[in-house]
Amino acid sequence: MRRAGSGVVAGALIACVAAALAGLGAARVPSAAPAALCIPIIMPCSSPSSTPTPGSTDPGIPGIPSLPLPGSSSAPIVPGPTPTPTAPPTPAGPDAGAPVFTQPPAQLGSQSLSFSGLRGVTVVTVPLADGSRIPVLKISADSITIDGFSLTVRKATGPKLSTTADQMALRGNVQVYVDSVTATGPDGTPLTLGAATPPPADGVPPQLLRVTLGLVGVTADSIHFTNPHQHLTE
Repeated sequence: MRRAGSGVVAGALIACVAAALAGLGAARVPSAAPAALCIPIIMPCSSPSSTPTPGSTDPGIPGIPSLPLPGSSSAPIVPGPTPTPTAPPTPAGPDAGAPVFTQPPAQLGSQSLSFSGLRGVTVVTVPLADGSRIPVLKISADSITIDGFSLTVRKATGPKLSTTADQMALRGNVQVYVDSVTATGPDGTPLTLGAATPPPADGVPPQLLRVTLGLVGVTADSIHFTNPHQHLTE
């Protein structure tokens, strides 16, 4: 819902959300940096042994043909194919541009999520406040629009901060870091993604429905909310 002076209102809302999230462990972002929600991824068959062939003559007893053992076959036994070794998965590389995140991930739900200018879905590692790194799924796009937005941020103990909005709009150099994604495609096909479950070969559809994200963090040139509401719960 845009009104006169909406840029000032949006800026105030973003500052409010950022401040509230920072109180629950969100990583700070320098003022010159993009807007961000840095919230707390057989062995082959052996060679066949020789088998007597019906009609052959045993040299030890002339004239008496040898008989095949019960259940044996005179057909040749061909070794099965040697399994092709599977190449090990490529280790996730560090994302040099990622801010420092906190854990645990936030829970983000939405009625729908749509991409514009999707540039890639890759597995990377990002730094945590304790100095460690974790693998996550990084979604890069020009813009992402989330309708029916709902976000729950929590620490390991203490109150939870819940934020809802009619829409969350991420614009410009959008980088979304998640540890899990479950959604439904426009045709009803279920989709599950994560650091250990990369996207299918045919890619990710430009719109997803009934989306749930394990949100590690978000960065973008601008982050706007429409009709946001926040409340703390124990």
